[in-house]
Amino acid sequence: MANRKREVIIKDTHRGLLYEDGVLVRVLEAGRYELAPKRSPLMESLRGRVPNKEIVIVDMRERDLLLKGQEILTADKVALRVSVIVQFRVVDPRAALHAVSNYEDRLYSDVQLAARRSLASMTLETILTNRNQLSEDILRDVKGAAAEYGVEIRRADVKDIIFPGNLQDIMNRVLAAERMSQAQLVEARTKAEVQQIEAQAKAASRRVEAEAQAEAQRTAAQAQAEVQRIATEAEIRALREREQAATIYTTHPALLRLTELETLRDLSRSANARLYINFEGAKRAEKEDEQT
Repeated sequence: MANRKREVIIKDTHRGLLYEDGVLVRVLEAGRYELAPKRSPLMESLRGRVPNKEIVIVDMRERDLLLKGQEILTADKVALRVSVIVQFRVVDPRAALHAVSNYEDRLYSDVQLAARRSLASMTLETILTNRNQLSEDILRDVKGAAAEYGVEIRRADVKDIIFPGNLQDIMNRVLAAERMSQAQLVEARTKAEVQQIEAQAKAASRRVEAEAQAEAQRTAAQAQAEVQRIATEAEIRALREREQAATIYTTHPALLRLTELETLRDLSRSANARLYINFEGAKRAEKEDEQT
């Protein structure tokens, strides 16, 4: 029975590297490929030698690489256990298989060394206050190296940081104290803000009250000045009227006499009115009239 051709199907999520007698010929895209069957030495001697072809499949999908429980010393000699997760994908299958013997093992080593270098330069306080720095250091350190063997690093994150038992208790107490101090600080700031708002409200109230009082005093002063002006104008008009009457009476004495008679008439209508006449003055006036 004749040997059948070998069939290889490459999925859209993968790529294939075609080798002929161990030499890379090209990178195969997704599809169906047929390879000639392998011949025995007898068949090769009878029909002639055919190049030996081989296809190596490379997964191009994004994957996760987990470094779990890496014990690393910080700059201040504190032993931590760190777990790091890295998301990566192969972008150059040729480099992934040719530049290194195993790109996943190489990536694991690169991430491990990057985490050690980063933590060795950081103190415990820095790690606690800026945890993202470790992830950023690992991503920056590994991204360029991984690109050399055809791997793209999408992201690197610190999944867990485990502290020694006694240090964990101390940290819990420190964190509790920090939370308490932060709460007290927030309370103090809130109290200060409330006091400031109350002081501003009181100052605004006093300012409004002072402005209202000043406005009332100004209005009262204006009203008093207006009343005084009206009274003065009335007095001036009365004086002018008296002056005009005096001028008229001087010019026409009979009018003055008529006014006196009208006054006497009005007085005569009241039973309680008393009229006092200066007889000596009247006699003197009569003598003066006789002499003239």
